[in-house]
Amino acid sequence: MTVYANFSDGKVADVKFGGRGCSISQASASMMTERLMGKSLEEAGAEISRFKAMMVGEEAFPEMDDLAALKGVIQYPSRIKCATLAWTAFQRGLEE
Repeated sequence: MTVYANFSDGKVADVKFGGRGCSISQASASMMTERLMGKSLEEAGAEISRFKAMMVGEEAFPEMDDLAALKGVIQYPSRIKCATLAWTAFQRGLEE
């Protein structure tokens, strides 16, 4: 999976992804693009951290609403990487 992002004025102006993968990775990536669009770099980083924390069993935040649907994945530890793949790619891009 490849994540593409454009930033303008310190905000996520556009984010897309490409590649093939399981339905969990594709759904999570799609939800990520909607969730991060328009956020500041700091807000995007915080959102990624909250999502990844939820995916390792920490309490789901109320503002995660639709993303909470992915919380069931934690019952299958080998699938957590699927759900967090695009998020981790975006996070690495922010860090560089």
